[in-house]
Amino acid sequence: MHANSAPPDGAQRPLTILAQDPAVTDEHGLPLTSQIWIPAERLAAGPWGYRVQVVDYDATTRRYRKPLAAKSYQANSDGDFLDPYANTPPDKLVGDPRFHAQNVYAIVMRILARFEFALGRRVSWKIRSHQLKVAPHAFAMANAFYSRSDEGLFFGYFKRRQKTVFTSLSHDIVAHETTHALLDGLRPRFMDLSSPDQGGFHEGFSDVVALLSVFAQQELVRMVFRRNRGILKTIGGRLFIKRSALTTEKLVESVLLGLAEEMGQELNSVRGAPLRQSGELTPSPDHYLKDPDFREEHRRGEILVAAMLRAFLMVLQRRLEGLTGANDSDDRTSDLIDLDRAVEDGATAADHLLTVAIRAIDYLMPVHITYGDYLSAMLTADHEVYANDEKYHYRQQLRDAFAAFGIRPASIQEGAKPGMWGPTDAKRLTYARSHFRSLQTDRDEVFRFLWENRKCLGLYENVYTEVISVRPCIRLGADGHYLQETIAEYVQLADMTPAELRLLRLEVPDDLLRSIHLRLSGGGTLIFDEFGRLKFHIGNRLNSVERQQSRLDYLVEKGGYRDGRHRTHQARDFAELHRSRVVPLLQFPDEELN
Repeated sequence: MHANSAPPDGAQRPLTILAQDPAVTDEHGLPLTSQIWIPAERLAAGPWGYRVQVVDYDATTRRYRKPLAAKSYQANSDGDFLDPYANTPPDKLVGDPRFHAQNVYAIVMRILARFEFALGRRVSWKIRSHQLKVAPHAFAMANAFYSRSDEGLFFGYFKRRQKTVFTSLSHDIVAHETTHALLDGLRPRFMDLSSPDQGGFHEGFSDVVALLSVFAQQELVRMVFRRNRGILKTIGGRLFIKRSALTTEKLVESVLLGLAEEMGQELNSVRGAPLRQSGELTPSPDHYLKDPDFREEHRRGEILVAAMLRAFLMVLQRRLEGLTGANDSDDRTSDLIDLDRAVEDGATAADHLLTVAIRAIDYLMPVHITYGDYLSAMLTADHEVYANDEKYHYRQQLRDAFAAFGIRPASIQEGAKPGMWGPTDAKRLTYARSHFRSLQTDRDEVFRFLWENRKCLGLYENVYTEVISVRPCIRLGADGHYLQETIAEYVQLADMTPAELRLLRLEVPDDLLRSIHLRLSGGGTLIFDEFGRLKFHIGNRLNSVERQQSRLDYLVEKGGYRDGRHRTHQARDFAELHRSRVVPLLQFPDEELN
């Protein structure tokens, strides 16, 4: 186990987790562990913090498990927070339910911290309370899910081949469900039925964050390379990677499918084997987006995952090719790359793309997105912080990788950089009655700006309009300076009958009842600079016939035109879990449950 470097400054604390799941092992056949650094806080028993509350309640057996005492997570006399499982043998962790609780807490907090770092601000859950409930042994079932109505993440367990499999011990499953919760807080209308792309985005994006966060761990990258002996060469006891192995296709085989082989097959029914399925999608710009099989949400998500993972490998290939020989004075190593450098570059590439993938959410419209929109959002978000991309060409790799699966940037605006959102026409806007300070925090002030500029921003005057959020953020740029922006989102809604929709040139199926009202929606994201000037207006107009027709067709296809709502996961009744808000943890039974 190797600890990720971080200063023991009291702001962060180390906690042990499983690097992936119990099936991924080290050279001794023991579960591969990692010690990660997450924000430090004064924890209660659970662990129970200010953003995450682990409640080990089992709905199948209707029993609680006693958590590790709060004193186990307290700081020592020097003010350093200790890791209660730092010295526990890895094979003992799998059978300890209190470690399961720590594992889910640490991974959820790690993903939350990555979102807040990428976005430059606090990120809220889409629930009434501040603390997301997490049940590491929620039920005896091969399932795991996020539920907005139950305000939590629920991880099942099940028997397979005479052993119990815990979904709470899978890094990518925990990260996937955490991402669902965070994305729901950032863009709640992405749960609406709108298009195959929007339907697949929740699943695909959650897999992207989960898998890139796995590859951002150096322990995992090192293990994947070490397992593929065919690409390695040993000289003087040191391991090197052969340059001949640095093609994208060979990296797909060795890195993506290599890790997929290691990951537990027992969990494929829960996770859906996204790494293997996406790794096996061969590039085809004219196939997947048009294939009827890929209109289903999970399969549609595979396209996004495949494009992002291919971009990761293309960046990794470029980074490794740029390294000099291991020792230019030694002919034996001139065509080799030191394994440790490759591991470091692999984790760095994954971490950078993870930041770009998350930060792009701020550069997306709040309704009716496509994969092309997301690609333009990523390109723009990365450019705003890293304008100089000449060394590794991350943005070109993203464009090429997505084009290989038929995804083109949505933005083709004149004057914009390739694939990025174009700047707002500042000459047409008025700021005469806007107040700079209020624009950074006040929804009413942003609405006033919208109203004053409604014509040049393309808003309808006679429909319901609401500014749904105003989020100031600060991001550290590549030059060491801070990029300050304010992200504001608005929606426009109009309930209309089928007859009224036909007046707007929309084709309405004859079998829709005339009394049904269909809701048209549009909206946009406003990005203000540090001086309160509008940089980007990224939106979908209410009167976009193409997008509204596409959405109407998709609603009819999915049978969702009556309520227009869609849930990624089914809600479950965890009424007794909610009792944990008022039942003191000290009332847990004394006996330990194994």
